[in-house]
Amino acid sequence: MTEKPDQVAGLLLAAGGGRRLGGRPKALLEHRSHLLVEHAADALRAAGCASVHVVLGAGADDVRKRAVLPGCVLVDNPEWTEGMGSSLRAGLASLRGTGARAALVSLVDQPDIGPEAMARVLAAYTSRESLAAASYGGTRGHPVLFGAAHWEGVAAAAVGDRGARDYLRTHDDAITLVECGDVGQPYDIDTAADLDRLE
Repeated sequence: MTEKPDQVAGLLLAAGGGRRLGGRPKALLEHRSHLLVEHAADALRAAGCASVHVVLGAGADDVRKRAVLPGCVLVDNPEWTEGMGSSLRAGLASLRGTGARAALVSLVDQPDIGPEAMARVLAAYTSRESLAAASYGGTRGHPVLFGAAHWEGVAAAAVGDRGARDYLRTHDDAITLVECGDVGQPYDIDTAADLDRLE
C-alpha cells in the first residue's frame, strides 16, 4: 500500500561557513528580502513537507536571532567544519523517533530550487524504501529523498564534504530521477561571483 506524503520531513542543510565567500555563513545571505535559510525552509514547507528540520553550524547564534523559521526544528551541528557529511548525519539523527518515514534533503545555497522541484521529488515517495532525486537535464541534483530504510547507510557513508554522494553512487539503480530542469536551476552560491545571482 502506498503511504502518504505527509510522512516526509524536510531536512535543510544550512551549516556552511561560506569559506569561499570570505567566511559569510550561507544561511544569512539575503535573497528577495529574506535570508537564504528562510527562503529554503519556506520552500520545503510549501512543497508539502510534514515538518522541517534545519541543520545549523556557522553563525548558528545569529541565525537563531535573525531568521524567522516558524515551526522548524533547529538542529545544531557542532562538527559543521568537517563538511556537509556531518550536517547530513546530524539532520538524520534529529529525525529518528519523530515518525517521519522519509527525508527530503535540500541545500541552503541553491536559491533557484523552489517548492515546485521539491514537490515533484516529494511525490516520488511511496515507502520507507523510497530513493529519489531531482534531475536537471538528466544530471542528478537536489533535493534528494531518502526513505527511512536508507538513513543508517547514508549516515555511515556521509564523510567530509561528500554528503550522500557515495551512497547514491552505490544505489544508482534504485534511484527514481525526477526531471526538474523546467522549474529550477541547481546552481550553488559558493563564491563572490555567485552573489550576483541573489536578488
